[in-house]
Amino acid sequence: MTSGLPVPSQAGHAGISGLIMDPECSQLLPALCSVLADPRQPVADDTCLEKLLDWFKTITEAGSSLLLLQENPCLLGLLCHMLKPQDLSPRVLAFSLRLAGMLAAQEDCFQYLQQGELLPRLFGEAGPLGGAAWTAPSVRSGWIQGLRSLARHPSALCFLADCGAVDTIFSLQGDSSLFVASAAGQLLVHILGLSLRGPAEGHPGLQTGDWPVCAQKIVSHIEESLRSAATPQITQALNVLTTTFGHCHSPWTQVLWVRLSPLVACLLEKDPVPAAHSLVDLLLSVARSPVLSSSSCGLWETLAQTLSHLSPTQAGPLALGILKLQECPQALRAQAFAVLLQPLTCVLEATAQAPGLLDSLDGTGGASVTVDTLLPSKAACVGLLCRTLAHLELLQPLPQRPSPWPQAPLLGATVTILRLCSGSATPTSDVGGHLCAFLVGCVRVQRAALDFLGTLSQGTGPRELVTQVFAVLLEYLTSPDSSPTVLKKAFQATFRWLQSSPETPGCSDLDPHAQLFLRELLPVLPKRLCSPCWEVRDSGLEFLTQMIGRWGGQAGFRRALLASEVPELTEQLLRDPESYVRASAVAAMGQLSSQGLRVTPASPEHPGGQQVGGGGSRGQVVHVRPLSSPPGSSGSPPSHGWSGARGQSATSPESLALLLSTPVTRAWSPPSSTRERMEGRGEKQH
Repeated sequence: MTSGLPVPSQAGHAGISGLIMDPECSQLLPALCSVLADPRQPVADDTCLEKLLDWFKTITEAGSSLLLLQENPCLLGLLCHMLKPQDLSPRVLAFSLRLAGMLAAQEDCFQYLQQGELLPRLFGEAGPLGGAAWTAPSVRSGWIQGLRSLARHPSALCFLADCGAVDTIFSLQGDSSLFVASAAGQLLVHILGLSLRGPAEGHPGLQTGDWPVCAQKIVSHIEESLRSAATPQITQALNVLTTTFGHCHSPWTQVLWVRLSPLVACLLEKDPVPAAHSLVDLLLSVARSPVLSSSSCGLWETLAQTLSHLSPTQAGPLALGILKLQECPQALRAQAFAVLLQPLTCVLEATAQAPGLLDSLDGTGGASVTVDTLLPSKAACVGLLCRTLAHLELLQPLPQRPSPWPQAPLLGATVTILRLCSGSATPTSDVGGHLCAFLVGCVRVQRAALDFLGTLSQGTGPRELVTQVFAVLLEYLTSPDSSPTVLKKAFQATFRWLQSSPETPGCSDLDPHAQLFLRELLPVLPKRLCSPCWEVRDSGLEFLTQMIGRWGGQAGFRRALLASEVPELTEQLLRDPESYVRASAVAAMGQLSSQGLRVTPASPEHPGGQQVGGGGSRGQVVHVRPLSSPPGSSGSPPSHGWSGARGQSATSPESLALLLSTPVTRAWSPPSSTRERMEGRGEKQH
């Protein structure tokens, strides 16, 4: 429909500079309006209508809407046609409402449309509000968007107050369509800001009784909603205030908060607190406002009161938001951090951890409340712990995090949670037994705890706790019960902790404890590279690539790696049936080659062995078993295309050439030597 409309040309007309409609467009526009007004020619979809609106918006923003109407009376005819009692297409009616609002955004065009009572008949009670088309969400949305475009000047405010549109907007806040309800709330915020842009902009002492009619009506409606016993109405009012304080930073917002804050505080006296999530959003929006956070309007007292009234699940986001603030009273920060730590205090208490760790976290006397919150159900326990760990993970790297940071207690609690999930912890109380029953095998908590454990590697901790960290990581990496996603998180956390380990004085090698951990880990890696689950093989290769890139040139790591079958298996994985794994194998082989760790065929001088080429270990002979080709691999064409390295580190031309020369088969199995040794040891593949 819009393909025949040329782009508007730049020109001037009647002293008005800007974009005017091309003559060809003017010739096509009457036919276009006739098609839109004809119910026998329905519009198939909204795409062409959206393009038309964009086109009209370009014209009206650069030129005169009044001139556009005067030169193209068919547009006015289309809008008038929408007022006739007939079966109208909801799409075309919504389009017309939006077009009318777009044109009326300019005050002179608004006055022109008002002369024929067109706007009241489109947007007032006599318009489509009572018609059958109003049942379509697209019409209600078009009505709101039209008013949103129209509300740009003082004349529009008088129109909104006189035609009853504000009351309709109030009712649309509870619309069954979430898009319509959200748009209605945003329109109220826009009208409130437009009403106070002039009279109260520079007068913070101006009372709300002196505000314009539209503003008073909106504030009264918000007050009525906050006093309501219905939670949906309270939620609507809180959402409007949240958007208002988040987008408007004029002095009048301080007057508004002083008037409404007592009603907000009264919500805390109800049990349970209604619309707790929306209440938290509002308080954080107020706290971030540069006008309100620097004034003495009782904000910090309200935040402290809210922290003490909400449950730990509800208070967690509020506590995190408070701790993220750049400026905040120290007492409130301490209270928020104590609330955030309550679930971990409960974990340490339930498992009878060292008194020092428990005392560092438990200073609020609120642990018993948290126990009651954790125990009612597994869902409550899992949800609270996951949110707490995620909040602490976000808080840890921030410069405004609490100081001193309780690194040791957090490490102890996280390790304990991971052991409860794996079943290796020993509960010493009924509470601990309940926690263990809820958490054992819980993948959600395992993932959240491993993520937070990796983040804690940025700090330092007592040697005995660091030893426990490596022990629990090794437990997860070796356990056949670890899911692929948990293994991936465990590999990531392991690399971060190895990366943060102190280096041996006088050299760049790993410290002795990390080297000991590595010697225990490398025998596990071949088993993961031979896993029947491709995600596990892929995670193992990614971990290997990171390790070689970081420590490939260090003697201790090179010896441990060359003593394992990891290089051999990595080369075997170039023939993996899964393209993601092959891509990761290419990246790993590139790192092996660049560090001189790639196993190459034996030279004539060293029969029966294979030589490691390149790097500082040139000439070193490593005796490994020969590679066993998968069945049917010889001469068979590739069954899958290579999908690329997926952001992995750059690979060498040698490894790419190796991939291209290696046939790919669907049936892949680990080398026979590895299979026989694993079966001989009775190891189970995950």
